[in-house]
Amino acid sequence: MLHRILLIAVLAGAAAGLVATGVQATRLWPLILEAEKYEHAAAPPAAPALADATAPAAHAHPAWEPEDGIERISYTVLFNLLTGIGFALLLNGAMTLRATAGAASRTNAGSGALWGLAGFACFALAPAFGLPPLLPGSESAALLDRQLWWAATAVATAGGLGLIAFAPARLVKLLGALVLVAPHVVGAPRLDEAGGAVPASLAAEFAVTSLVAAALFWLVLGALSGWLQRRLA
Repeated sequence: MLHRILLIAVLAGAAAGLVATGVQATRLWPLILEAEKYEHAAAPPAAPALADATAPAAHAHPAWEPEDGIERISYTVLFNLLTGIGFALLLNGAMTLRATAGAASRTNAGSGALWGLAGFACFALAPAFGLPPLLPGSESAALLDRQLWWAATAVATAGGLGLIAFAPARLVKLLGALVLVAPHVVGAPRLDEAGGAVPASLAAEFAVTSLVAAALFWLVLGALSGWLQRRLA
């Protein structure tokens, strides 16, 4: 069973990662390049160096980023493949656990697509209500605060959906609904004042397109995982 899960995760995850790369290349990369123009235009000019021989030399080390072209594309493809395989392991593990509970006969492409939509809700849609995808040059709250809220929202959404879908008692389903909305009641971390160099229309287009790309990624991942589980069972 473990070998089968690993095989399905590699195949489905790689396929979903390639689909995500194709969508990003055609729809998202142009938006990112456009946003980087605003980011560079808004960057403050570098301070002139003081001609003081007695002062220690200052060496600025800018943050590393891949070069435009083949290097940037290669890193993006690699990241998408690894992300797809990682999420496929989580998804197929959950599907296999559910199948061992008596739902093996319903494991197919259709049920896998539903699992994929659930993954999309947990890892993309629910967090986007508080923290929409951001372009370079957009201002946001502290990274650690955003990461903690994103992780808590993903876990709460997964737990809430699981209780609503599989719990037999209505009271437990109600508890699942409360868990589902709890992160949004607390609220995502935000800046006191909105700002940033990127125009609002460009940021909104990027957020919507990112969610569409994520939905396609999860649909392919779930449907292909369900189909492969059916074929390799």
